[in-house]
Amino acid sequence: MAAFLSGFCILHLNYKIMTSQFFTYDKGKVIQALRYHFITRKEIKIMIVVVNVFTLIAGTLCYFKKISPLAFLGSSVLWFALMIVFLFVLPIIIYKKSETFKATLKVTITDTQFTIENDRGNRRWPWKDFSNWMESPHFFHLYFDSRSFFIIPKDAFEEHELKDVRKILNTGIGK
Repeated sequence: MAAFLSGFCILHLNYKIMTSQFFTYDKGKVIQALRYHFITRKEIKIMIVVVNVFTLIAGTLCYFKKISPLAFLGSSVLWFALMIVFLFVLPIIIYKKSETFKATLKVTITDTQFTIENDRGNRRWPWKDFSNWMESPHFFHLYFDSRSFFIIPKDAFEEHELKDVRKILNTGIGK
């Protein structure tokens, strides 16, 4: 019996549980995190590069009088419109539509699962349900797929706990 209890204690000591304080989302930080999400998507990076190259070519051709200044103006307007959409419009729309960002939540992270709870209940996901994670200045982004994700504010945890949270995310999800 003593050997069993000794083994149980060792297993229990190795099992990590990180529980956040109850938190609410800060609108400015969430919008910044959503911008970070959009700008880090591969398809958006490619589109921005293509539009930038198109605008540079249009500027060069306009300079050498091969195309009219109106064509260069059109490509510049397209570039500005894309930047405004990805940096301002989409993050604000997503923030306003999501009830999660308006709720008071609590997160529990263990070696085996991620749990989120509020006053109406809780939801658990095993780490295998997530495809990857990344870290932005104020959040941990947990991705189910390239479009579905959950963000956890870093300030929901104590400063000394962040290293353990990163370790659990690396072990449970990987990069």
